[in-house]
Amino acid sequence: MSNSQTAIELRRVTVDKPEQLNVILGQAHFIKTVEDLHEALAGATPQLRFGIAFCEASGPRLVRRSGNDP
Repeated sequence: MSNSQTAIELRRVTVDKPEQLNVILGQAHFIKTVEDLHEALAGATPQLRFGIAFCEASGPRLVRRSGNDP
């Protein structure tokens, strides 16, 4: 593999959640993703309750969160 190529490792994980809860699980490359998702969800419908969390992969590995429902 050359320096310009990156290996990708895929893993299957189980996510336990209440039956009535809808979950979207994803991966993104940019910190701004939380802000973009918040704007899209908040603009979708006024009744939508949501929470978003983004775990940074570098530095202090902060968790950024946003939403209108804890």
